[in-house]
Amino acid sequence: MNDKYNPAEIEKKWQDRWHAMDAFHTHADAEKEKYYVLEMFPYPSGNLHMGHVRNYAIGDVIARFMTMRGYNVLHPMGWDAFGMPAENAAIQRNIHPAKWTYSNIENMKKQQNKLGLSYDWDREVTTCSEDYYRFTQELFLLFMNRGLAYKKEAKVNWCEHCGTVLANEQVVDGCCWRCDTPVIKKNLSQWFLKITSYADRLLNDLELLNGWPERVKTMQKNWIGRSEGTEFKFGVKELPEETISVYTTRVDTVYGVSYVVLAPEHPLVEKIIEGKKEADAVRQFVEEMRNVNELDRTSEDVEKVGLFTGGYAIHPLTGEEVPIWVANYVLVDYGTGAVMGVPGHDERDFLFARKYNLPVHVVISEDTSDRIAEKLDDAYTEDGILINSGEFNGLTSAEARRKITEKMQEQGIGEAHVNYRLRDWLISRQRYWGVPIPVVYCPHCGMVPVPKEDLPVRLPTDVDFNSKAAVSPLETNEEFLFTACPKCGEKARRETDTMDTFIDSSWYFLRYTDPQNDQEPFSKDKANYWMNVDQYIGGIEHAILHLLYSRFFTKVLHDAGMTEAVEPFDKLLTQGMVLKDGSKMSKSKGNVVSPEELVAQYGADTARLFTLFAAPPERDLEWSDRGVEGAFRFLNRVWRIVGRYLEMPTQERKLTSEDKDLRRETHRVLQKVTTDLDGRYNFNTAISAIMELVNALHDYAERVNDMPDGLRREVLRDLVILLAPFTPHIAEELWQALGEQEKSVHEASWPEVDPTALVVDEVELAVQVNGKVRATIQVGVAATKEEIEAKALAHERVQEFIDGKAIRKVIVVPQKIVNIVV
Repeated sequence: MNDKYNPAEIEKKWQDRWHAMDAFHTHADAEKEKYYVLEMFPYPSGNLHMGHVRNYAIGDVIARFMTMRGYNVLHPMGWDAFGMPAENAAIQRNIHPAKWTYSNIENMKKQQNKLGLSYDWDREVTTCSEDYYRFTQELFLLFMNRGLAYKKEAKVNWCEHCGTVLANEQVVDGCCWRCDTPVIKKNLSQWFLKITSYADRLLNDLELLNGWPERVKTMQKNWIGRSEGTEFKFGVKELPEETISVYTTRVDTVYGVSYVVLAPEHPLVEKIIEGKKEADAVRQFVEEMRNVNELDRTSEDVEKVGLFTGGYAIHPLTGEEVPIWVANYVLVDYGTGAVMGVPGHDERDFLFARKYNLPVHVVISEDTSDRIAEKLDDAYTEDGILINSGEFNGLTSAEARRKITEKMQEQGIGEAHVNYRLRDWLISRQRYWGVPIPVVYCPHCGMVPVPKEDLPVRLPTDVDFNSKAAVSPLETNEEFLFTACPKCGEKARRETDTMDTFIDSSWYFLRYTDPQNDQEPFSKDKANYWMNVDQYIGGIEHAILHLLYSRFFTKVLHDAGMTEAVEPFDKLLTQGMVLKDGSKMSKSKGNVVSPEELVAQYGADTARLFTLFAAPPERDLEWSDRGVEGAFRFLNRVWRIVGRYLEMPTQERKLTSEDKDLRRETHRVLQKVTTDLDGRYNFNTAISAIMELVNALHDYAERVNDMPDGLRREVLRDLVILLAPFTPHIAEELWQALGEQEKSVHEASWPEVDPTALVVDEVELAVQVNGKVRATIQVGVAATKEEIEAKALAHERVQEFIDGKAIRKVIVVPQKIVNIVV
């Protein structure tokens, strides 16, 4: 081997060799236990960033480690290639989105290969290719056939900059999640997937996900937002034929209602205000609320504002009249679009009532004593005993909820009801670069799904992105827009909405199991062999988007008999961000570190090692130039120590105490690294242990001139194998230097820990003469005091200090020290 470590030369050599050998090709093997490791596939933006490097390095370590443990490992990669950024970039550069996307894919794939990632590129998936989106369309038809896809007129989140609809989850702080443009409300006919039909299963099956972070499960649980309560009706004084439905989990407080609030967009608002003096002010308020984002309206930080409509609701149990208000915090498409105001027992209602001088009634107390409403500093929101509640006085809150609901059911004005925060998934996008929705509209037959045999509905190549007359660019291509009805053959019009790109990423992990299949999305047998994904890796920002949608898709496909899997991902690792100067790397902040430049200067192994060593994977990683240089110095040190050991003379002899110490340290580190990689993924502490082994090798080489050949072979092989998942290129080169020519280090079996090597059979004791250390001795752990004393007195260094002197006593502290008093 060369004297100097040259990462550029070594890494190209092994990357070329792996490519030529198709080293990471995977196929189903019934004789082996499978292991499916997957990093979230990237959007092809053009260049990798350090967050990508960290994400992929984590997955690659796991894939290589599990391969060496004897598993049949599936480790694929692909591209989440549709979406607005490509379309916007193409418009800005006056090129087609496909050209932009595939150019970026080519560049990013080269960058990934330079990192030495063990992907089976034969399974590469690109969501914008026809052989993929054809099956995305087929799955959409399956959802339609199962009653899970439908179209309706809806008020939607609209981004003027992107020119498209956004799902609720894609609105962040009132702005578009991609471009930060403030989101407005717009009425459009839109496609939805009925994810609410799976709400209970999505919630209950979180219990199956023992390998998921509790934080992610809690986020999904809160987003689904299941609650049990009562839905009941108020009458409307001015409109005897109308009722106002409300839903509450605290029907025990119903006698405390002092007002009712409608969402500004509620269909009864206009009827109630008609002819009243409040009408103009209410209409103006309603118009103002139309374009305020839902999350802003309901945020805890936003001031709650409202207006009296001039109308009154009739309390269903007391017959009392209570004022009807409109307010910003009530949403028309959440619950019933109306809420009862109980200021005595709801903090939000209390603040609203105090602001607008509305009555506060106390109907729940810690005991049966009354509380004076005027003296309340805040609402009493706990359960308690009912007071001022008619026939229900004296009941506990739990008893009252049951009995009041029963009475409402008897009177036909209410019933027990389960409610969810989760809304159906709005998937329509008025953009070009996405999967066309396979539906046509016929004047005779109505809405008609495109038959499966006619798929794919291809994206046309020629559209006008800048047309102001068209909602979607697809409307500007008449050849695409007009087609024959699949049922009657008459002229029909295609659907011009495309699908939300989260559809594409909701099933790609299943396509990886059978990516060459041109007859169906994937074969059930192959999916059943590989699924579930054993280890999934990606950012926590996808907790209520991609991760929830993927679970939904998997359950639907399971119900359709396409896969045995009911959950897609057994274990989830959410890696932290890569920060520099305390903030996320971004071009705008000028703190971006280029992976390409890093690899060019130090090599891929150094880049991988630093990102894995600098912080535990789930924590944010603070960038450090010194840390990178330290990782590079370590690899140089490894290179030199292996070279030094290969030059060290060997001989056949019994192991000395120093030989045993080195072997013990090797197996201690092997045990530590194995434990840290086997499901714990403590990569930083595993690397730290390997560094300790390298230190031990240096210390040994300083003290010993030769070593047993068997020990040298064992120690060096174990060191190189331990490094292989983290730094695969240098490991391959050193493996070859060790004379291992027949197969790659990544095909070697992971070493087993030898328990006997960890046993300490000798200890080192300090020998003092009159309290000063004069020598050290090696003794067996089972040695008697007499044997220890004799060995200490016989030591030549000790002899110099006791010669000719009277020995008064010898104190032996087993496994610690010998003190000779003369």
